[in-house]
Amino acid sequence: MTTDGAPTLTWQPSTLELERRAVRKRASGRSVMVALASTVVFAAVAGTLVLTSPGWESVQRTFFNPEIAIDSLPRILEGLWLNIRVLFFAAIGVAILGTLLAVLRSLRGPVFFPLRALAAGYTDLFRGLPVLIVLYLVGFGIPALNPTERYPAAVLGTIGIMLCYSAYVAEVLRAGMEAVHPSQRVAARSLGLSHGATLRMIVIPQGLRKVVPALMNDFVSMQKDVGLISVLGAVDAIRAAQIVQAQTYNFTPYVVAGLLFVALSFPMIRLTDHISARMASREQIGGTV
Repeated sequence: MTTDGAPTLTWQPSTLELERRAVRKRASGRSVMVALASTVVFAAVAGTLVLTSPGWESVQRTFFNPEIAIDSLPRILEGLWLNIRVLFFAAIGVAILGTLLAVLRSLRGPVFFPLRALAAGYTDLFRGLPVLIVLYLVGFGIPALNPTERYPAAVLGTIGIMLCYSAYVAEVLRAGMEAVHPSQRVAARSLGLSHGATLRMIVIPQGLRKVVPALMNDFVSMQKDVGLISVLGAVDAIRAAQIVQAQTYNFTPYVVAGLLFVALSFPMIRLTDHISARMASREQIGGTV
């Protein structure tokens, strides 16, 4: 009731809307049950095929030995801590260098052509080179310039990862910046903002929101590729697993290292999927009938 005694009207869904919601709820429940049943059947069939294969016992001893897994876990965890540190510093370097390259490629005017060409050549080169080859070139090329100095393998590996992934991130950022409508730049310049201020306050924030899922996927890929620094001699999780494997003649340590990398990447993978789904739902608001 209002102050003058008139009844207050509140919105209530219609009978048709309630029926639609009930139908959608029943359909969703059926979908969940079908998905659960199909998953159980698939797991049962796959498990039966694997467990009844002639070589399963040998594979179990060679790849899934619980005693060797427990014994090797502390050394692999110690190596994984090195991977995490390399990932932390590489992510910071990639963010800075990738943003700088994206800005250079977005510069307007013929006077900036040398900078644009340099940034384009950099991204083309390191997007085309395999990460493993870049690590070899950096890990053995930089020490060759000054043989009297010793450089930590982890530092050289971090540099190699930065060189490769900054090229990937730069192209993703540039795509997001170019997706911003030109009217945003014109409006910002008409308000008196400089080119740098326009990029910093208008273009980059809007472009970044458009490419967040792609950037997070690059970060997930970088989480895996930090394991490649083992080729330079760094005792990370992969090299620790290799050392244990050479001592035991068993491949279980590799399985342990792989599971640890999955555990390291899983939160970011789920976060990427969540953000992608949320952004897709926002874009589709009002677009469904």
